[in-house]
Amino acid sequence: MRIGSALGMTLAACGTGAVAQSLPAHQTANPWFNDGAGEIAATLARDDLGGEARNVILFVGDGMGVSTLTAARILDGQRRGENGEEGLLSFERFPHSALVRTYNVDAQTPDSAGTMTAMVSGVKTDAGVLGLHEGVARGDCASAAGIELDTALELAERKGLSTGIVSTARITHATPAATYAKSADRNWEDDSDMPAEALAAGCIDIARQLLSVEARLEARHPDVDPSALDGIDVVMGGGRRHFLPTPPTDADGVDVADAVGGDRTDGRDLIVEWQTLYPDGRYVADRAGFDALDADDDTPVLALLAASHMRYEEDRANAVDGEPSLTAMTRTAIDLLDDDADGYFLMVESGRIDHAHHAGSAFNALTETIEFAEAVQAAVDATDATETLILVTADHGHVFTIGGYPKRGNPILGKVIAVGEDEPELAEDDLPYTTLGYANGLGFRDLGDETDADASYGLDATPGRQDLTAVDTTSRGFHQEALVPLGSETHGGEEVTLHARGPGATRVNGLIEQNIVYHVIDAALGLDVAGDGADDDGADDNGVRAEPMR
Repeated sequence: MRIGSALGMTLAACGTGAVAQSLPAHQTANPWFNDGAGEIAATLARDDLGGEARNVILFVGDGMGVSTLTAARILDGQRRGENGEEGLLSFERFPHSALVRTYNVDAQTPDSAGTMTAMVSGVKTDAGVLGLHEGVARGDCASAAGIELDTALELAERKGLSTGIVSTARITHATPAATYAKSADRNWEDDSDMPAEALAAGCIDIARQLLSVEARLEARHPDVDPSALDGIDVVMGGGRRHFLPTPPTDADGVDVADAVGGDRTDGRDLIVEWQTLYPDGRYVADRAGFDALDADDDTPVLALLAASHMRYEEDRANAVDGEPSLTAMTRTAIDLLDDDADGYFLMVESGRIDHAHHAGSAFNALTETIEFAEAVQAAVDATDATETLILVTADHGHVFTIGGYPKRGNPILGKVIAVGEDEPELAEDDLPYTTLGYANGLGFRDLGDETDADASYGLDATPGRQDLTAVDTTSRGFHQEALVPLGSETHGGEEVTLHARGPGATRVNGLIEQNIVYHVIDAALGLDVAGDGADDDGADDNGVRAEPMR
């Protein structure tokens, strides 16, 4: 990024003056040289904002690996008429950052349930399970008893802070669910998703657990002051179908047309039950209801804005009842929570970065990432850096690549055009190829102006090389080629980034395990109400021995 040559005049301030005087003028006068010196000077001048925060906002870009960040920042700049490579997304300007190792206890390449559980509980666990340590057997209800983990959100509740969850995915999906649910299988979103054995053993589905955060905390911690617990204050996302019963049918077994139904087979309407629990609460099901929310009203909000996942950002215009953007939901959630003098904990997830990658659509993955960066900027603008710690990270990456040797400023969604050339470069098979691609997945799609990446799933896999000569690879409906044919592109196992701003941000540095994210939050908010986090038997409060599992 070009910071401006004025910053470069601070060479002496950052200790490089003597060296600079001995260098050639064509070097010290170079704007890259001066801008680099300015960056160092600005780094040294940053104030330590202290270790305690009033509020913490944890942003999770689901599936937002390093290659996604790079490509998204380039696309963001190119949309503004720039080359793109030199740009930065909002959170990449944060003063502190780290690399995060994402593996699950039992998996080299992780899933979102295990990774998010690590981030919000401080305990790495197996893939596919929520809020339970590694002693659980996935899908075995009985194995979950007694090994529940307390999360940052639950501890914030215990401390009397306000709490909130925002996601563009179903609110019962792995990442948001990890903040409040304990489940031997991430797929148990409602009772219809659960095996009969699990229901008979007394395990409850994730949607029901959202309503019982208060009661379950009291049951696990009978010494806690019940007056401090008031449930999650703000919930915004998709997944309405998991809260509603299946619709009644006529004599032929056809759904009654005017019934508003969901997936639940137990006959329960959890939205009605939520309204009974919180008679003053506000339930929202569409954009109009969302826009009508009054930030001065401190009563709880449950906004289930789509039957399943919310629309991709580029596809929102096609939502029948309208859907707010992630930025709008973030801004409103902060407005609703920030009147609490004790502070708040808010988790914001961009869930559809991940979904776009699974579908093989770089266009949607990158535009979701750009919107995610806008949501982070909205949080920066709405908060005080001296009292709010903002953390931005991902749960895992994807097998998404940036390659070839395209010239500077070449459209990131385009075909590779080499330095000094005007036409796409041809590979050894005499076909052009794109800068972006996937190691596996459904492969090539040319869907024109299609804005819903999930349309890819209705077609057979098209692996390997295709003739892209006449194909507009920058179109919204283009899906990149993939090497290995799979029914869905997979996660990657590489590190992801963590960016921090605010009190306690200096703790974010180096290469860390993913469970350290929890400890950064804990240290900033003082959530460990037990004090030392360890019992006399050498196990921590979550029942896992103090030394890390290897």
